[in-house]
Amino acid sequence: MARGKRVARRLDAWICFADESGLTLRPARARTWAPRGHTPIVKVTGRGGRKLSVAGIVAYRTGHRPRIIYRTMLHRGRKGEPRGFAEPHFTALIDAAHQHLGGPIVLVWDGLPAHRSKKMRALIAARPWLRVYQLPGYAPELNPVENMWSSLKRGLANLAHGTINDLLRTTKKRLKAMQYRPALATGFLGSSGLKPP
Repeated sequence: MARGKRVARRLDAWICFADESGLTLRPARARTWAPRGHTPIVKVTGRGGRKLSVAGIVAYRTGHRPRIIYRTMLHRGRKGEPRGFAEPHFTALIDAAHQHLGGPIVLVWDGLPAHRSKKMRALIAARPWLRVYQLPGYAPELNPVENMWSSLKRGLANLAHGTINDLLRTTKKRLKAMQYRPALATGFLGSSGLKPP
């Protein structure tokens, strides 16, 4: 991590942390208020095969406010449909981040096979403005995006979405709200135990 910070300082680059997560129609459970003796019951459709994948980047740079960039992908359980983010999807996210941030990027992410594949290494090599570092497998808590997913899922707890499109709409709304609160992104970094660049 320290090496990535030195490279980012030398290149005047954004330090970007990336990760992906999945959501289903079955909501996470959380504590809630209810009259004594009346346990609240949340009814859900629970249809299998439908899933929402979200890939996100939290970007930091000295002298700039932190940024949150994300992409979503719906899985409706259809045959031949991609079940998760693959190399082209990650590349599109990284290219969008580069265009949005307007500067070189030092990317830090985990050891997902799609991140380490030969195809991904070739795509990274074709982008001179990009440097990539891998987080150790035993320390996912160092990634601030994990804290972003935790915050998102806490906000979705006990909500019953009728369809996968309802879940997509709510997720995008919550992530957009996070984008307008840079203090949250700073808090995600602080919760991971890392210091700002």
